[in-house]
Amino acid sequence: MQMDEITFEVSRDEESGWLVACWDAPDDRGGISTQGEDLRNLQAQIIDAVATHFGEDDVPRRLRLHFTSDPILVSV
Repeated sequence: MQMDEITFEVSRDEESGWLVACWDAPDDRGGISTQGEDLRNLQAQIIDAVATHFGEDDVPRRLRLHFTSDPILVSV
């Protein structure tokens, strides 16, 4: 059964500073957790993890990111 959308909860790992994205599957299929050094890298990691988890024919049409805190794009 193909899902239309899944939402990843994104937070920053305090030790490494990397972004961590997690999605818990609504059934017994586990879920997906991945991380990236920055937002661009995280996006690539999420796309790869979703394709691996679901297989090519069942990939959700939309992947939504929910940030647990506001991301900082540039720090001074």
